Amino acid sequence: MSHTVSAELVASVLRVHVTVGQSVTAEDEVVLLESMKMEIPVLAERAGTVLEVVARPGDVVRDGDPLVVIGEVR
Repeated sequence: MSHTVSAELVASVLRVHVTVGQSVTAEDEVVLLESMKMEIPVLAERAGTVLEVVARPGDVVRDGDPLVVIGEVR
């Protein structure tokens, strides 16, 4: 089963800190967003393996847009 990490506000993607196949733990920073000149880290909510990276630096995302898909720990 997979879990999608989503944006919680309208923002620009500054950095993506993960790649497909990378293992993450809960609370790892996966994406860094910028909104109103503030940097907002987006954290993995659970441990697993990155299955898909949807967000790219420079993208503008809205509330609910997918950023990263994380699968179960292998």
